[in-house]
Amino acid sequence: METRVHYGLSASVEVLLTSAQGDKMAQVENIHFHDGIADRNVIEVRPDVLKQSLLGIGTSFTESAAFVLAHLAPECRAEVMANLFSAQGANFSLGRTPIGSCDFCVNGNYSYADVPGDMELQHFSVVPDEDGFAVADYPGIRDPQYDLLPMIQEAQAIKAAQQDADLRIVASAWTAPAWMKDIETWYQPGTPANGFNGTGGVLKAECQPVFAEYIIRYLESYRQRGVQTWGITPVNEPLGNNGQWESMHFTPDSQRLFVRDHLGPLLRKRAKDVQLLIYDHARDQLEQWADSIYGDTEAACYVAGAAVHWYESTFRVYEDVFERVHAKYPDYFIIHTEGCIDDLGKDAPEGVTDPVRFKESGWFGNDDFWWNDNATDWGYSVIWSGVNAADHPIYTPVHRYARNIIVSLNHWLNGWIDWNCVLDQRGGPNHVGNYCGAPIMVDLVSGQVYYTPVFHVLAQFSRTIRPGDRVVQTSMLLDDQAQHVYACASMNAEGMLSVQVLNTYGQPLVYALQVGAQYAQVRLAANALQTLRIQFPRR
Repeated sequence: METRVHYGLSASVEVLLTSAQGDKMAQVENIHFHDGIADRNVIEVRPDVLKQSLLGIGTSFTESAAFVLAHLAPECRAEVMANLFSAQGANFSLGRTPIGSCDFCVNGNYSYADVPGDMELQHFSVVPDEDGFAVADYPGIRDPQYDLLPMIQEAQAIKAAQQDADLRIVASAWTAPAWMKDIETWYQPGTPANGFNGTGGVLKAECQPVFAEYIIRYLESYRQRGVQTWGITPVNEPLGNNGQWESMHFTPDSQRLFVRDHLGPLLRKRAKDVQLLIYDHARDQLEQWADSIYGDTEAACYVAGAAVHWYESTFRVYEDVFERVHAKYPDYFIIHTEGCIDDLGKDAPEGVTDPVRFKESGWFGNDDFWWNDNATDWGYSVIWSGVNAADHPIYTPVHRYARNIIVSLNHWLNGWIDWNCVLDQRGGPNHVGNYCGAPIMVDLVSGQVYYTPVFHVLAQFSRTIRPGDRVVQTSMLLDDQAQHVYACASMNAEGMLSVQVLNTYGQPLVYALQVGAQYAQVRLAANALQTLRIQFPRR
């Protein structure tokens, strides 16, 4: 017979709400718990069933984000950064940054070792991350010294000034320097005529040791500048991107050998405090990579976990994959390291708005865009084989974020990182035209800073899901609209329970929140994310 733990009734329950009606982490009416067992429309939380430890919620540093912030007056930029990283703002505890150039760079196509044949890396330098943007080249720049590395340092300074100073940074290379690859260039685009068979190339065999050294030099150079990197991945998206921007391919086996024979031993020797995460690509193929690399004890001994992205579907979370991987390899992290509203402004019937008219009817300054079915992604109008268009329907940006986080945490994810924290009004700059949404968007002409609903939703998660918290078991038995409601919960070391509930339905609903042998009736607004913070000391 199941025994329900009894908790002392909470004197105060904090309820936060972010909604399509305009609430932004608003504190709303209190709720009251009663002894007893609810019998219908129940979300049950079991604080006595503890699951994985969490690293928190995060965002990403890119050259594009730094470029946008360099256009703001210093005091305005400081306000944006405080809203991202201070305890009074989103208080993000995870960050991600590229090693070298990526699509979200102003001009791209650079590394820290661009002298061909420099096998000793005598010319290695991270100066491209700190040399700023010349006013002569970019007349709107307000701070020509600002760049990617100063941006990370500014975030660290904000964290250092507060008690809750966690900021774990994951760094990922999009590619090795071009000369280290078989194609000897950054990427080779494909065309629709040949099925988009572009490529990022692969590492030359003789360059595997030097690319491992390249990553170590990056870690050491950043450490010398006061930035301690928490984790790395060998490469971003090893399955490739059809040669659309900087990339480099690995297979599960080739990454296993690279980790086993080169990167792993070098990390252990010179950067043993840095966590090595494998893969860093689509969730649906995680198991294959885990089996290959975790299954090799000589490689797995260097690895802390795996990184995943969300682009294989606009609605699927692949929690079944997470469950299988965790069941087989319970000692390894799973961290979501990238997700965004990609292909922002892509022309699509019944959905996306015209990017030329964004100020009148699009995403900038228009919360309705983010709270309704207006976004499509790269796979919406596919014209090549191997992609299931049914996985890529039009979607609601806020719902995609909140649903993905909630379902992932219920299925063993340890941390969740968004992509660019700040972009311009178009969704860039991006040197290959791959425009995307960001939590904060800035009009570079007027200087208007727009905090999108995605920012407020991520901030609500981040402020109530902190490093060291433990996920607790959550289940739902809802009579009505069950397919529209998602819930998860976590608890900190002081016994503070955070319950996250998403209502994607266009009408409010009432449910019973059951915690142990007590319950409360809770009203949840339509199209909203609700967080309940409950202190339940044991009797």
